[in-house]
Amino acid sequence: MATFESPIKTIPASQEAVYNKFSNLSNLESIQGRLPEDKIKDFTFDNDSCSFSVSPIGTLGLRVIEREPIKTIKFESEKSPIQFNLWIQLIGTSPNETKVKLTIKAELSPFIKPMVSKPLQDALNKMADMMTMLPY
Repeated sequence: MATFESPIKTIPASQEAVYNKFSNLSNLESIQGRLPEDKIKDFTFDNDSCSFSVSPIGTLGLRVIEREPIKTIKFESEKSPIQFNLWIQLIGTSPNETKVKLTIKAELSPFIKPMVSKPLQDALNKMADMMTMLPY
């Protein structure tokens, strides 16, 4: 199993506000316009799941499998060519500041690992960066 971690980022919002934004995937409607259309297409979502097409990987889906209020949200892949889990970890450092770290654990064969490691790490880093810029 391969593990990828984002750098720890600071979000200028309360831990509760950040958790509420990402624990209900319907709230992702507000970020739809911020996604790079040349890389992410066909973005759909409901309370517990989302799916999108990523070039050149194909369709990826995520489903919430666990919520630990205001601390952690865990997802697993669905309808994905690669099996993986994604964790969002949140730590409130003040009433208006939250530290966030994203982690992906993926089942990667030795053949595919060299091809997807860098794009996966880049995507994780961009997700963490995007989380710091969203309105909460």
